[in-house]
Amino acid sequence: MSGPQVHEVEHEITVDASAKAVYGLLEEVENWPQIFPPSVLVERVEREGEHERIRIWATANGAAKTWTSRRRLVPAAGRIEFRQEVSSPPVAAMGGAWIVEPLGEDCCRVRLLHDYRAVEDDPGALEWISTAVDRNSRAELDALKSEAEAALHGSQERLVFEDTTRIAGRVEDVYAFINEAHLWPERLPHVARVNFTDDDGLQLLEMDTRAVDGSTHTTTSVRVCIAPDRIHYKQTQLPALMTLHTGQWRFEEDADGVRATSQHTVSINEANIAAVLGPEATLEDGRAMVRKALGTNSLSTLAQAKAHIEGSAP
Repeated sequence: MSGPQVHEVEHEITVDASAKAVYGLLEEVENWPQIFPPSVLVERVEREGEHERIRIWATANGAAKTWTSRRRLVPAAGRIEFRQEVSSPPVAAMGGAWIVEPLGEDCCRVRLLHDYRAVEDDPGALEWISTAVDRNSRAELDALKSEAEAALHGSQERLVFEDTTRIAGRVEDVYAFINEAHLWPERLPHVARVNFTDDDGLQLLEMDTRAVDGSTHTTTSVRVCIAPDRIHYKQTQLPALMTLHTGQWRFEEDADGVRATSQHTVSINEANIAAVLGPEATLEDGRAMVRKALGTNSLSTLAQAKAHIEGSAP
């Protein structure tokens, strides 16, 4: 009787940047959510020598998934091998490697190898995995190329900012207010509608947000909720002025209550600035508009959390 069937696939791309620079982007997993479209949150759990263990939260075929992988880093060979330690169904097992091959001083080829098995070799599961691997691999390689080449020309600057509110209460209560996004239409004036699912802290959130002029826009996000002190998220459907929006809610308790902070990392969609803000608008105008809009909504959310928690306190 034959054993479970292993499927293998390879994708590649040529990048106009040095192999060393590209390898560095692949090594620094904490930055993957700002580079790779599928990645929501990546954390390094442990590292010893050339071996490390990482936890990944990402999207696959529109679904939110999480898994743990072990990696072996061999910089001299331009190689990073990975193997899922705990896979997420319908994946039974998956591994592979990133291979960065220099083609010149500022040019390299990146190969992304995968091997995988489906749970019970189910044909439907195999098709789902094949589609997800192909879609994510192409998206990741394209994004890696864009990031590395933009870095080479100094044109990948992102907008990073945060706002903080102090709340007289317990950290678990502040966390609960932000975690319970299904209640936001009742609690937050700028939220018109929410469609929300929660799978043990891995959330999908679709939301209609009201702008100052009364118009609404729809965004979708994947959120990773790690009680009791942080919630990470990444928008997968973005407003017109952004090509990237990741964020984090952080809650720090001390003797005076809770410091609640909303942090944002944004890339501006320069191609849409004129259409949204007018033909004379500049990149700085776009950055200022996004900073104001996101900051206003974050501070409004924190103000409502403060009123809710302090108003219900004994």
